[in-house]
Amino acid sequence: MSKYAIGVDYGTLSVRSLLVDINTGEEVASSVYEYPHGVMEERIPSGTALPPGWALQDPQDYLDGLISTVKSVVAQKEIFPEEIVGIGVDFTSSTVMSVKSDTTPMCQLKEFENEPHAYVKLWKHHGAEEEALWIDQVIKDRGETWIDLYGGKVSSEWMIPKVLETLRHAPEVYQQSDRMMEALDWIIWKMTGTETRSACGAGYKAFYRHDTGYPSKEFFKALDPAMENFIEEKMDAPIKSIGEAAGYLCESMAAQMGLMAGTPVGTGIIDAHSSLPGCGIGKPGEMMIIVGTSSCHMMLSEVEAGIEGVGGLVKDGIMPGYFGYEAGQCCVGDHFAWFVDNCVPESYVLEARDKGISVHQLLTQKLEGYKAGQSGLVALDWFNGVRSPLMDFNLNGLIMGMNLLTKPEEIYLSLIEATAYGTRMIIESFEKAGVKVDSVVLSGGIPVKNSMLVQVYSDICKRNIKISASTQASALGAAILGIAAAKEEVTGYKNANEAAQAIGKVHEKVYTPNPENAAVYDKLYEEYVTLHEYFGKGANDVMKRLNKIREEQRAK
Repeated sequence: MSKYAIGVDYGTLSVRSLLVDINTGEEVASSVYEYPHGVMEERIPSGTALPPGWALQDPQDYLDGLISTVKSVVAQKEIFPEEIVGIGVDFTSSTVMSVKSDTTPMCQLKEFENEPHAYVKLWKHHGAEEEALWIDQVIKDRGETWIDLYGGKVSSEWMIPKVLETLRHAPEVYQQSDRMMEALDWIIWKMTGTETRSACGAGYKAFYRHDTGYPSKEFFKALDPAMENFIEEKMDAPIKSIGEAAGYLCESMAAQMGLMAGTPVGTGIIDAHSSLPGCGIGKPGEMMIIVGTSSCHMMLSEVEAGIEGVGGLVKDGIMPGYFGYEAGQCCVGDHFAWFVDNCVPESYVLEARDKGISVHQLLTQKLEGYKAGQSGLVALDWFNGVRSPLMDFNLNGLIMGMNLLTKPEEIYLSLIEATAYGTRMIIESFEKAGVKVDSVVLSGGIPVKNSMLVQVYSDICKRNIKISASTQASALGAAILGIAAAKEEVTGYKNANEAAQAIGKVHEKVYTPNPENAAVYDKLYEEYVTLHEYFGKGANDVMKRLNKIREEQRAK
């Protein structure tokens, strides 16, 4: 009898389930469910308008998508439920929910259907910027040293700022919530009937540390007296490490999903982190970058070191046996899409249509033969704020060097280069702290589809680069954690590391730096760094002043 695992990959706009043969790594079936409510950025279903910078979701989309996609992959292969050895789940993070003790989301209660704070706050929800600044101040005033392991600064994308935002602006939601939790942990609670917390989510997004736990009650009281007992009241649940079983599929969900009750469910992992096992990474030296709407940069290391702008350092948080580091850029594919959707002339759109290709492909074709620096442009990749290393989401994108001869494809290239400069800055921050980056692996649809982008990254970062052999690396990684949740006598694998090395995969092709291009990019990178320091570290806060004017005018 064949044996399979299912990886469930929760992204920003959809959920995907992937059925994997545990012996060969073959991806035998997949299914995608687009969230009907998408990302709610302007208003919630009741019609209530949202402020700028908000990003909410409806949790029912998560549950419906789970059932739909799992049933689909099982039906496609026509396998028996007993052939599934385990299920793993990855999820965007920090995606925060307020729920009752019976798992009911607060937004599904009649009294809160018009309250935006009762909905899921997606990872890219930036409404908690003021709360993040306040938490930074409290940390500084109290001399909390653990912040050094989070890059020295709190991000508004993390869990605690979003919780504090709910308390401040919708205290009744906070007070009546029995749990404040990651959507990652909620969906596994729904699947198993057992409430747990992933060490990955808790460690990277809620300040949990393997040896000391969460910050003290005194710290939370300093944030707000109502949060003194936040951990005991809203978060108290067993912490599960990556590679462990979080629980076992309960009867009600098994019936809806077409699987066997008691099927092991792996501890959940953040979606970007799941790409490491999906690409077979189980040891230090290789940086994994998942390139999508945003990018997440991850490393395994035996070294524990605070690195500026790194969003977390968690023991066993990505793979067992190592400290796992996470950094990131919050605007990559998003600003490529912004440019194509808003700034490309109609003639390009028509040309792409005539050729039967996408506008992205057309722009890439027009850049064939371009030399590094030929456009004379340099850009800052801050169109959705900055994660690493500045942790400042009140900054904006910038493109310099344009004139009346500048072509659309040149601007497009400058945006690609900007994301590579940002990645190089992250790599240099790691190595300055003693975490060596020998090579890079890229995953996600963008690098698979755009070899030009990969070469630009290699030239700018001056590293050899490989590409994930799966366009579904996160889902594959989740499936590997589903395998790890089952017993060795069932799967033949001792742990997640062994399973990852056996069935995780990358393409054989290696992209190597072009010395001529790399030399030019070194000069352009110096200009990027100059702009980064000038606009990002307070020498000129024009971006923040413009944001303030914009908000004042919009509020009138």
